[in-house]
Amino acid sequence: MTSITSKTKTTSESASPGLLPEGYRPSDSEEFMNPMQLLYFRKKLEDWRAELIDEAGATISGLSQENLHQPDQMDRAQIESNAALDLRTRDRERKLLQKIEAALRRIDEGSYGYCVETDEPINLRRLEARPIASLSLHAQEQHERMERVHRDD
Repeated sequence: MTSITSKTKTTSESASPGLLPEGYRPSDSEEFMNPMQLLYFRKKLEDWRAELIDEAGATISGLSQENLHQPDQMDRAQIESNAALDLRTRDRERKLLQKIEAALRRIDEGSYGYCVETDEPINLRRLEARPIASLSLHAQEQHERMERVHRDD
């Protein structure tokens, strides 16, 4: 029990925001998913989450201020069309937020950066491009092939 507590303490201590050097980028020459890399990806995910939440708030504010009582039907139709597009975009971002939360949980659990299917490390370039990735490139490709096969049925 003591080792779990000390491991948790060490993880949270290493996650303090002041420890990440300016301009730090994870590299293959480092130990995979060392505390610095975990902190880097945590910050990247948290910044992304904050940006999405801010955009959602702006959308809500914008939609509540839209004047749907336009005398011109074309104007009203355009406003409604734009609102529908904004809502679809926010719904996709809501799903993205769930994936960000799942990635942050994997960081907390110590499984971030490893494929959930094969338990192999996910390439750093892939994580850099898609920090919510939970599958290695090979596993993702297999998953997509299986989706295509079953979709064609």
